[in-house]
Amino acid sequence: MCTGRCSRFIAVSLYPLAVISIICNIVLFFPGGDVKYAKDGHITEEVKYMGGLVGGGVLVLLPALYIHLTGTQGCCGNRCGMFLSIAFAAVGVAGALYSLIVAVLGLQNGPLCKGFVIWSTPFKGDDSKYLTDSSLWGICREPKNVVQFNIGLFSTLAITSCLQVIFCLIQMINGLFGCLCGTCNAKGVL
Repeated sequence: MCTGRCSRFIAVSLYPLAVISIICNIVLFFPGGDVKYAKDGHITEEVKYMGGLVGGGVLVLLPALYIHLTGTQGCCGNRCGMFLSIAFAAVGVAGALYSLIVAVLGLQNGPLCKGFVIWSTPFKGDDSKYLTDSSLWGICREPKNVVQFNIGLFSTLAITSCLQVIFCLIQMINGLFGCLCGTCNAKGVL
């Protein structure tokens, strides 16, 4: 496969992953679909790190745009452009890893919720047993279904981040081949 075509495929694959990361992070600010928890500051700490918005979102979207350009004929589709795509893909890896770490921490620590009286993170430090034992989820009274909400969105962020890391690493290898061998654009093969 031509390195330019591979770059386009990778970029097109990274776009929806970055959008999913951004959406997941934004939705995490509104547990139960209610704004009052964000206003009152009753948001899980890992949501505030904005791993999906900054890491899996912006820091992957910008490299995806550049990588897409390296795959088009006549625009950065030369050896230097492919070399720069390695650096951009490395930024994407760093952003996706940040998003992954935040998502794993969010899963490990569990949600911030109100039990009977106070707001706390009741599952923090329990070795993530709550992930497999749904009988513990009743500890969280408010926001309603916050445990399922957090597990679903942080899991989605973790999976999305893993895919972003894989695609960016493939682009780093593809960029190396494109830098050493050329992009096939001059040969008329796209």
